[in-house]
Amino acid sequence: MNYKNIIALAFGLALLSNTALAQTTSKVETDSKSNSTVNTDANSRTIVVSPPPSAISPSVGSSSSDLCTVGVSGAVQTQILGISTGEMVRDANCERLKISKTLYDMGMKVAAVSVLCQDRRVYNAMEMAGTPCPFLGEIGDLATDKWKANPDRIPPVEVMETKKDVQKRNGAIAGATVGSVLLLLLLL
Repeated sequence: MNYKNIIALAFGLALLSNTALAQTTSKVETDSKSNSTVNTDANSRTIVVSPPPSAISPSVGSSSSDLCTVGVSGAVQTQILGISTGEMVRDANCERLKISKTLYDMGMKVAAVSVLCQDRRVYNAMEMAGTPCPFLGEIGDLATDKWKANPDRIPPVEVMETKKDVQKRNGAIAGATVGSVLLLLLLL
């Protein structure tokens, strides 16, 4: 038997091992010249200590730095159940910057600025600098007049998430997940 088979057999036996409880009670009566009784009561318990199973979080990453995505993954393990997941999250601002740079490199400067002006922060910065964002091909004072005539076309203000908001959301998700797992275990 080669080493690979021995290791596979040892690994298989380790996976199949559980806590074993044994109790032995025996009564021996002997009739001879003297009458004697022997009572044996043995309680033995065997505990197999093994490392807990592991849920390993998948590595989610991109093979190119030119992608506007971020990998997010996580794992949770208990003695009974292990769950791991991963996903890619798009970064809209990174995409906007890459599109704008590509348009600028192709000589379409007004279009490049228009893409950036879809972000309210850029729109406000352009207004403060006295160079309003282009409006349907118009630039300068004509664009300012068009923006004033169409205030509904101004990019909306985006409320940025704070660390506290993210922690609150993640806490709610974690609570719901733990509650669901506990309910599932209760139903088993």
